[in-house]
Parts: sequence; C-alpha cells; structure tokens
Amino acid sequence: MGSNSANWTARENKLFEDALAVYDRDTPDRWHNLARAVGTKTAEEVKCHYQMLVDDIHSIESGLVPLPNYKSYRGNGRRQ
Repeated sequence: MGSNSANWTARENKLFEDALAVYDRDTPDRWHNLARAVGTKTAEEVKCHYQMLVDDIHSIESGLVPLPNYKSYRGNGRRQ
C-alpha cells in the first residue's frame, strides 16, 4: 500500500490519529510504533503520511489553500 492519503481508510486514519496522541515526537522508534498501531502500514508509509499532513497544515496556515465558504446559521438552526 502507498502512503498517499487516498490509500488510507478512515479506520487507518483514526488508528493513526489515536497513536499520534500516544507516541509524540520524542518517542524512540516513533514511526515503527505508529506503524504497529495502524497495523497495515510500514514505518516509512506512516512517516510520509505524517509529512503530507504537516505540509497540508503549512499550506492552509500560509493562505495557499482557501478556507471553505460555509453558510452561516441563525441560533435556531436555520440558514441565514
């Protein structure tokens, strides 16, 4: 399986997110631990997936990706 985010299932992403909360950047063998927690990815695939997410965040924060234009709602749950 590739590290492309399209190749990650919702379950794999959830396992990855949960494992990130346990294995922070100071954890020895972090990528191997994350891969073991996901169960279907290699350490290299997990590392690439993480880097893609970091790159996405940087793009969003630097204004390279426009935020969605959400419709606002009134307090009663109806669209304005």
